[in-house]
Amino acid sequence: QQFLYPLTAKKLKPYDLKLSVNLCLCFCVFDIYRKVPKDLTQPTYTGAFISILCCVFILFLFLSELTGFIATEIVNELYVDDPDKDSGGKIEVSLNISLPNLHCDLVGLDIQDEMGRHEVGHIENSMKIPLNQGDGCRFEGEFTINKVPGNFHVSTHSATAQPQNPDMTHTIHKLAFGEKLQVQKVQGAFNALGGADKMSSNPLASHDYILKIVPTVYEDLSGRQRFSYQYTVANKEYVAYSHTGRIIPAIWFRYDLSPITVKYTERRQPLYRFITTICAIIGGAFTVAGIIDSCIFTASEAWKKIQIGKMS
Repeated sequence: QQFLYPLTAKKLKPYDLKLSVNLCLCFCVFDIYRKVPKDLTQPTYTGAFISILCCVFILFLFLSELTGFIATEIVNELYVDDPDKDSGGKIEVSLNISLPNLHCDLVGLDIQDEMGRHEVGHIENSMKIPLNQGDGCRFEGEFTINKVPGNFHVSTHSATAQPQNPDMTHTIHKLAFGEKLQVQKVQGAFNALGGADKMSSNPLASHDYILKIVPTVYEDLSGRQRFSYQYTVANKEYVAYSHTGRIIPAIWFRYDLSPITVKYTERRQPLYRFITTICAIIGGAFTVAGIIDSCIFTASEAWKKIQIGKMS
């Protein structure tokens, strides 16, 4: 009576007690996890060994899934669009190049494109660092280009007096477009020309770097997007002559934009999928272990019967 109604002090009549017991029995019919008395079970050494292995296996799979759930994955996709519409049709460029055999007074940056831009001797956000006791120069600059085909080139075109034999041997330390992405899991050609060494080439040769720029978007877990650009490059060397017959070498970067955008999205496994996987691991491991134990026990019992039959 106290078990059925612990919160009441009233005594139940025999009829009420019988009705309550019947209701409890009817409710217990819905129990799909029937309990087997311990007296009807038989533990074995094989079952204990399989149970221990099963628990170790479940623990290993659980830790593996937990590691995958905590970690993030990078999913990439391709689509046709201009991702950074708020940039005003501009792309930020960062250039760092060394010319060890050309004086800084002779080094200049020129920019031109198909929208009519033609700028000779760009100096805004740029810096020239003397090298080799002033005989060489390291040019570092940050500037913007329009999202149309064009070129920018390092040359002596902006110098007041042209040298007789300009030496355009160079080393490119960095050429990058857009924001800098520092993500370990994203492998891309964001600085494809970084480390390009042309010190052994013809000093009077012009260099053409033909770039195909690919817009790239990276979206982290918080939904914040960063816009950068990858690019592929092909290059050639040649000796260029002016209309007066003089050799005027230059380092050209001719670019064109791809209409395809690459998007990297940082994602984490949903909680419901993690729980589903854990349930599948536990249920599947116990089921398979139970089948193996049952087969071994059945075979062992059959073998014992065979041995008993031989002895009799």
